[in-house]
Amino acid sequence: MSKGNLSTAVKNGAGCLLAEVPLLGYGEYAEGLLAEVSAGNRVAACFGHAGEEGLEIFAVVARDWQGDLALLRTRIGERFASLTPRCPQLQVFEREIAEQFGVVPEGHPWFKPVRFHQSWREGKDAWGRKSNRHPVPGKMDFYRVEGEEVHEVAVGPVHAGVIEPGHFRFQCHGERVMHLEVSLGYQHRGVERLLAAGPHATTSHQVETAAGDTTIGHMIAYCQAVEALAGVAPSPRADRIRSIALELERLANHVGDLGALAGDVGFLPTASFCGRLRGDFLNMSAALCGSRFGRGLVRPGGCGFDLDPALAGDLRGRLETAAREVRGAVNLFFDSPSVLSRLEGTGKVTAEVAEELGLVGVAAKASALVRDSRLHHPQGAYRDSFDSVIIEDGGDVFARAHVRRREITASLDIVRELLSRLPGGELRVPVGPLRPSALAVSLAEGWRGEIVHVAMTDETGRFSRYKIVDPSFHNWSGLAMALRNEQISDFPLCNKSFNLSYCGFDL
Repeated sequence: MSKGNLSTAVKNGAGCLLAEVPLLGYGEYAEGLLAEVSAGNRVAACFGHAGEEGLEIFAVVARDWQGDLALLRTRIGERFASLTPRCPQLQVFEREIAEQFGVVPEGHPWFKPVRFHQSWREGKDAWGRKSNRHPVPGKMDFYRVEGEEVHEVAVGPVHAGVIEPGHFRFQCHGERVMHLEVSLGYQHRGVERLLAAGPHATTSHQVETAAGDTTIGHMIAYCQAVEALAGVAPSPRADRIRSIALELERLANHVGDLGALAGDVGFLPTASFCGRLRGDFLNMSAALCGSRFGRGLVRPGGCGFDLDPALAGDLRGRLETAAREVRGAVNLFFDSPSVLSRLEGTGKVTAEVAEELGLVGVAAKASALVRDSRLHHPQGAYRDSFDSVIIEDGGDVFARAHVRRREITASLDIVRELLSRLPGGELRVPVGPLRPSALAVSLAEGWRGEIVHVAMTDETGRFSRYKIVDPSFHNWSGLAMALRNEQISDFPLCNKSFNLSYCGFDL
């Protein structure tokens, strides 16, 4: 216990009995949570759980520089006092709890639907009112700015090209954006409800598609949670193969993002090269397991596919070829004055705003925040092979692009090192029954940022609640702030510099 028994501390990839997490009065819970945030810690997850005696709220606070996670727990009624006015990073979490359980966070300054799904509590809507109607995605009151020459621009949910649906509403004065409101929910599939009563035969496949471009990241987070509850650990060999796959996923997406940014500013050489090079890294993942997105590779207890010496040698050769070509395409991009003039100073998010909103991943690092679970909460191979976080201080499109450029170089080095020394050991160890009436927290640093999975079991050892937090859940608010006082024509560029997931948010 810590903080005067207000919280329980656990490590990443570990857990405890539910009885070990003290059930606080709401006032104590609020005091403990706000004290943690005031001390420089951040909310990694906050969610509701329908217990036998009422609705409980659990908060997971990441104490990055202590290397552990604080768990806080309380019980609420139909209404509870919103903490968002004093802790803005809770704003989406509280809205989600309201939508899922039909309760009301009183005093919430931005109380709007998150995914537009029907409340999990039969006969309730997201505002605690009686209703059996399924809400219509996007149907809500949007913030309006009134005044002479002020106009509104609506974009989506259907977009040009192959892209997921999302709705954006801009309040503009001429070309200047005064406010951007993001409305999602069109990709809601009910993933968390599907995971209830698991693990079952389809659980791994459902987790792999929580955000399809982050298959490895989400599966590592899931497996760490299950392994913690089962009391097993994968072999060092399996840990290394998982980390190789995670870094290949990072490489493919970072290279693809730089190519897409090049396309948005009309710089076609890098756009063309990076589009092809992204495929080269995806094909390396396919060589590992037969899937370009890594499906089937990471499984509880270890890995579903091995990496023999011949394949390791082939991957090293492919990696070096791709590395040379990426370096040429990316250097050309960053050495072009016409490119830099579009990136520098566009879509800036200050460190203070990033901290207040709880941003993670590339978006946080580009605003000078040192946030990376591979450093603060290392698991597996990262315990031995990761010692620094790449940050930029500009907070603009250039900074977000440059974080990707530098992380590409770092990931190439990590994969080289991991491939050079593959230890022996079992590929996959048996995973027995899960510990009953327990909770486990798992963090993994996906290519967008920190992924959080929280698994809770009932008295039979089945999932009573499974919570997933994709990095996009934190970061969509950052995109809205990046557009403040920008030209509306810069929206595609700013949007791509974040490159957030619609389905990872919607779940």
